[in-house]
Amino acid sequence: MLTYDASIKYAEEKHYCPHCKQLLSCCETPPFHIGDGLGWGCDVMFICLNDECHVFVKGWEHIDVEYGHSGSYRYMLLPGEKKGGMLMVGNADAFTGSIIDPEALKKQNIRYQNEKKALAQLDSCVEEKNVAPALLLVKDEAAGLPGRLRACELLIELNDLSCIDPIRNHIFKKNDVERSANMAIKEILKAQYKKECPYCAEIIKQQAKVCMHCNKELS
Repeated sequence: MLTYDASIKYAEEKHYCPHCKQLLSCCETPPFHIGDGLGWGCDVMFICLNDECHVFVKGWEHIDVEYGHSGSYRYMLLPGEKKGGMLMVGNADAFTGSIIDPEALKKQNIRYQNEKKALAQLDSCVEEKNVAPALLLVKDEAAGLPGRLRACELLIELNDLSCIDPIRNHIFKKNDVERSANMAIKEILKAQYKKECPYCAEIIKQQAKVCMHCNKELS
């Protein structure tokens, strides 16, 4: 499996197709070689994904005539090699979903580092009254589930009303995290004798009969 540094290194290399002069795309290699069923011996390959490249355009007819099925060719170059070759593909979308995007990788790494830092801060966040790491994990859909659920539990101990709006405005993808976050909000409001106005969603006193924000009467 490629490391982050190796992925960035390969993705930022510049190689060009000798047939159409277009920049080759850095793609993850498939697990098996189509020809012999073995591995490629590398984690990435540089492929010409230009649909107007004459290798790709003419390849359809060649494969149809020679092999009697649908397919074409893409120019392909392996890392460290100066001369590439032809790679058979079954359709125009082949490899388009395995392109390594350096900017996307950098964003993923920043997200991961933020998650790692927040997890390390959970042990001291209650003592330091720091809601930020717990809130970050609760809202990070790519973070690990155990860390997110623990962050929800710590929100109750932190007892900070400022976490409610960010959570209410977040769209959760995992139902168990959403349930835990909602339970944390319920406990925080209860501990501070507060409630949410059912009309404007502002936080008001538990015993309020009229919302001080929208002036609606409350039952």
